[in-house]
Amino acid sequence: MSNDFFYLPAIDITTGEHPLYTILWMHGLGADGNDFVPIIQALDLPEIPIRFLFPHAPQQPVTINNGYVMRAWYDIRYTDFLKQEDEQGLYKSQQAILALIKRENQRGIPDERIVLAGFSQGAVMALHVGLRHTKKLAGIMALSGYIALPHKVEQEVQAANQTTPIFMAHGNDDNVVPIDLAFTSRQLLYQCNYSVTWHEYPMAHTLCNEELSDISKWLKTILKAA
Repeated sequence: MSNDFFYLPAIDITTGEHPLYTILWMHGLGADGNDFVPIIQALDLPEIPIRFLFPHAPQQPVTINNGYVMRAWYDIRYTDFLKQEDEQGLYKSQQAILALIKRENQRGIPDERIVLAGFSQGAVMALHVGLRHTKKLAGIMALSGYIALPHKVEQEVQAANQTTPIFMAHGNDDNVVPIDLAFTSRQLLYQCNYSVTWHEYPMAHTLCNEELSDISKWLKTILKAA
């Protein structure tokens, strides 16, 4: 990788000296890395030295929002998110996230100690990158998201992450990303022989305290096992 390679800007926070794990957490459409910084304290993981990395997606016009320029991992063209998906944008963001993973390797965190996490569009990217990653990850967390390019999943998934734990959670009153889309994504993962920890909550397109508690429990299990 050349010295002039441009990494995505990211908020970098460690919970202790010499972090053993990295949680790379991707935000949703129109937000930025600051969106989930407050989650660190809520997760209550004090005994585990972790680097939280919250990257900022690139600024780009988003068709569904009348072409308004905002931070987005990929373009969305229709309210049916799977219609004419932005394949180029998805794969471009995939490469940018892989570059951050490689940099974590250079900073002493191997792939098997990295969790890919995200909310909404960020959840899409966590699944998109994690399923295709050629080295085993500690875990994949997708909150209020779905699987993009479902017709390509079976051909592009990598055996390295066949046993990687996957956590999916969704609000059953979500009016942004319909929970049926998440159900379909979960079923696709089952068909591909992935093990999925699934939670749904009486909420809209957001997070709730019960969800944060479930995430904390899952992470404590995953990180100790990594």
